[in-house]
Amino acid sequence: MRLIRHHAYARAGLVGNPSDGYHGKTLSVVVPAFRALVTMYEWDEIDIVLSQEDRCRFRNVDELHRDVLTHGYYGGVRLVKATVKKFVEFCRQQGLPLSDDTFALRYESNIPRQVGLAGSSAIIVATLRCLMEFYGIDIPRPAQPSLVLSVEMEELGITAGLQDRVIQVYGGAVYMDFSEANIRTICGLKCGRYEPLDVATLPPLYVSYKADAGEPTEVTHNDLRGRYNAGDRAVQAAMRQFAELTDRGRAAILAGDAEELGRVIDANFDLRRSIMKIPRAQVEMVDVARAAGATAKFAGSGGAIIGTYGGDDAVFERLRVALGRIGCETLKLPL
Repeated sequence: MRLIRHHAYARAGLVGNPSDGYHGKTLSVVVPAFRALVTMYEWDEIDIVLSQEDRCRFRNVDELHRDVLTHGYYGGVRLVKATVKKFVEFCRQQGLPLSDDTFALRYESNIPRQVGLAGSSAIIVATLRCLMEFYGIDIPRPAQPSLVLSVEMEELGITAGLQDRVIQVYGGAVYMDFSEANIRTICGLKCGRYEPLDVATLPPLYVSYKADAGEPTEVTHNDLRGRYNAGDRAVQAAMRQFAELTDRGRAAILAGDAEELGRVIDANFDLRRSIMKIPRAQVEMVDVARAAGATAKFAGSGGAIIGTYGGDDAVFERLRVALGRIGCETLKLPL
């Protein structure tokens, strides 16, 4: 019996988000401490195994209440089913034959939910990797993030950009250019220009998250999307500035200039705050981190932050303790 396992890591947007959904540019890194793992094996029928996030049996109403607050109403099984559906459709459109083999598939994830670390797309990326291996299908790597995005946007109606899917497909650290001049079509899917960076050139980074401070990315971005489409000049100008900050961040990384990268990271959050109403609990995370001597910005839609701390263990400990006082978990970011 064939046994196939693939994983995808959580990710943190280092510079440029949320411009990836607006023809912008971003820099992202993976967070290896958290991952989604998908296991697939031959079975006598197609069987999507429910995980802890998909359960419907509870000891009491309080347990049900806590489960919904943590996982929402749908869990991750909808992500798996939608991925299988889109994969089948993609293969048919590309004239790629699929065998009649059937499988059982299950997933698990320790990525904190709804704090902007891309837990949903990690499940999809890991599922897609399993499907490609099971059926012997080779989808070009630049096209994979766009296929993953189509699962979320077209099948599930989740507002998203390509950043999460690109870094989870490529791994490490990646500079991404989504400007219209650099969009190309591969296997019928629109892709940006993706440049993997040498992680050894990155300065010491940290990630901190607060489980009860986040909200689904579609909630965060819906108003922004409407304003952008309506021609809001401040929002449109900010997207151009996010792209410019990304280019500055890339140059700083290539030059080994940690101080400049820190300035870019801080500027990224300040620009975001200028165009969006951000919950006080999320702003507090950034303020506390900066007061402790670190730089800080959102890692995604909110609920997690990322920044530089100079590589000083004393600064990191001060940062960890200060953020811990407001309910955050903080970790150094190995790559």
